[in-house]
Amino acid sequence: MVQFFHLFQQNREFTYLSIVLAISLIAFLISWLVEPRRLLNGTLFTIFILLLAIWFTLLVFSTKLRTLIMFYGFLVMFLLILVILIIAFSWLFFLWNAYFVWKYESHTLPNLLTLFLGIALIIAWVIGLTSPAKYLPEWLKVLLNATPAVAFYLGIVMYNFLVNLLLYQFVPRYYNQDYLIVLGSGLSNGETVTPLLAGRINRTIEFAQKQIAKGRKRPKFIMSGGQGGDEKISEAQAMTEYAIARGIAPDDILREDKSKNTYENMLFSKRIATKNYGSKKYKAKFFSNNYHIFRAGLYAKMANLNANGIGCYTRFYFLPNAIIREFAGVFVMHKKRHFIFMGLILFFFIVQAILVTIGATKYRMI
Repeated sequence: MVQFFHLFQQNREFTYLSIVLAISLIAFLISWLVEPRRLLNGTLFTIFILLLAIWFTLLVFSTKLRTLIMFYGFLVMFLLILVILIIAFSWLFFLWNAYFVWKYESHTLPNLLTLFLGIALIIAWVIGLTSPAKYLPEWLKVLLNATPAVAFYLGIVMYNFLVNLLLYQFVPRYYNQDYLIVLGSGLSNGETVTPLLAGRINRTIEFAQKQIAKGRKRPKFIMSGGQGGDEKISEAQAMTEYAIARGIAPDDILREDKSKNTYENMLFSKRIATKNYGSKKYKAKFFSNNYHIFRAGLYAKMANLNANGIGCYTRFYFLPNAIIREFAGVFVMHKKRHFIFMGLILFFFIVQAILVTIGATKYRMI
């Protein structure tokens, strides 16, 4: 401990780094706690983690304990190698996952995403090993370099999404809600709730019971979901019937049966809650599956609904496909920004290809 404080006294750089680390942590916590439905939170958290890694590394080396430094070095190398192997052979995981999804879920296009991704990664792996680009003209090789650059950008965006999705699972719950909004997700045979939707309702009921057990007010349920073209009744109606069968009083349930997507779930539920409460000063939570709540939170923010989500359990094998779909949904929400960045990347490589072509032409002329 004495050596630790001595480090601060003798090493100004370490002191400054410690101050920057503390500031980064405070900035992240303020941003996340004030508004967890913010993509910036993932970036701020990553900055804090990187600074923490640098800070801890300097701390380890400052001890000058050879055994500790060697152990730390081996640990870092092990983690780096592990990450590289996971990335290099991720196609195995995606194909394994695709098998279980194919076995246990419906054979729809969205449920085949991990299969397509696994095949794409195999193709990329083979191309990387065989290097067929070496037979192409120089300008085309330069232009094709835009592909891994765009893939790298998408990887960063995906990473930031995953960090935000993980962080959102830990948003404080606060058992003092006026309304609990359950998001619909389709019906079985057009009239009964699916196991996935039942899980959302059960999680909402569990939350309400816990809030009541704490001596707080009894919240009202808002069952949100319209009637699809292949459904006999609205999702809200089926959800209401299920909740009543689980012991929820009909007077405690409000129905929102006009929405066709998550944004409308939030917008129309907000209107119902505002009308029922008499003002916009109510407190609300929405409930969905754990993989969906962050994107749903972004839609709630767009609809000016001051509510955060609580996720219910999802079977592990279903998560990869579902998370990829959620990422695609969030990507589309900010597509203009992403297409601008990817366009700039492509433009850079086009300019490089043109310069290579001009250089080659001048060389031939000489």
